[in-house]
Order: sequence, then structure tokens, then C-alpha cells
Amino acid sequence: MRIPAHSVCTAIRDDIVSGVYERGSRLTEEQLARRYGVSRVPVREALRTLESEGFVVTRRHAGACVAEPTEREAADLLEIRMLLEPLGAARAAQRRTEAHLRVLRGLVRLGQERARRGQGEDLRSLGSWFHETLAQSCDSPGLTALLTQLRHKIAWMYSVEQPLAPVESWAEHGAIVDAVARGDAERARALTAAHAERAAAAHRLRRTVRVRTSQHAVNTTSGRN
Repeated sequence: MRIPAHSVCTAIRDDIVSGVYERGSRLTEEQLARRYGVSRVPVREALRTLESEGFVVTRRHAGACVAEPTEREAADLLEIRMLLEPLGAARAAQRRTEAHLRVLRGLVRLGQERARRGQGEDLRSLGSWFHETLAQSCDSPGLTALLTQLRHKIAWMYSVEQPLAPVESWAEHGAIVDAVARGDAERARALTAAHAERAAAAHRLRRTVRVRTSQHAVNTTSGRN
């Protein structure tokens, strides 16, 4: 069975984001094919996709390498996100489905409950899930893809401190969902813009990336690409 290139792409991207591959390090097709247990064909396709996304660069005499973004490029990403997330929320207010609303409301309930109990270890993953669902709710494949790509790259370049007031942060999530549910695009846009600006202050540039050596089998059933 041929392993889909998007599954290989997801696995390599996840390892770049988590620091398995150090910035500037070479990525050979043979090495990657052996690591993920696939042929070189899906690896080659995956590297092309990751280059288009900015995670990989091709250098003369070195081949594919993990990109080394500058501080300016990293800062630009946060600014772009602060522009695009409010647009996505406004579109979600106009185009969301009842299924999207059920998931968003469920995530807000969970997030608020965990925040009240001080269970901060769960809040980061719930927050990511919330923003991913909100992006999907805008019913714009191009915008959703851009927001997803931004989240991956920001997670790669930045560490994020836990919010000082997680209960308030999840109250903001709840207010955004209420605006989306009412179809109030402008309020959803304004609330998301304010939330994104406050969240940006918690981002800290990563200065070092530790290389890990654990094996990473490709999951052919998911593919979060």
C-alpha cells in the first residue's frame, strides 16, 4: 500500500515543529524514508509541500534543509495572524453550521471548567482545538488553510506562556462563540482581534531547539495536513 504524501508531510512537519530536526539541519530523502518507514517518493512530495509552506529550504550543494526564520519573519507571522483570525471569526458568524457551534460550545465549557479548577495542562490543547474549529467554521478552504499553516509555524517559532487569567481568556472564547452563534460578524471580528492581541503578548521566541532521536511512525489514518 502506498503511504499518502500528506501523511508523511504531517509527520515531518510535526517533528520540525517539536524540534526533532534542528533549524538549518539537512533533510535527506533516504534518512526520512528510513525514519518513517516509507519509500522516497512520498518523502520527495512532502518536502516540496513543506518548502512551499516555509518549513524547508533547498540549498545549493546541501539539498533540503530545515528553514531558519529570522526574528522579523517570526514577528510578521504574529501580525498576520492578528489580521486573519478576526476575518475568520467574521466569516464564521456568517457561515458556521450547527455542528460547528456544538463543538465550539463544548470546547468553551471544557475550557472554562479546566480554567476554574486550575488544570492548565489541558488548556493549551483545548485552545488549539478551539481556534482550529473556529477556522473551519468560516467555510473558506483558502482562509482555513492559511490559519492552519500560521498556527503550525507560530508553534514552531514561539513558546507560549500560560495566560495569567485563564478564566478570563476562556470567557473571551465564550463571547466570541456567542457572537458567532448570533451571526454578528462585526462583534465576532472585534472580540477576536482583541483576544488575538492579548494572546500575542504571551508568545516568546524560541532561542534553541533540542534535537531528539525518538522514532516516529507515520500514522496513515489521520493526516492533519
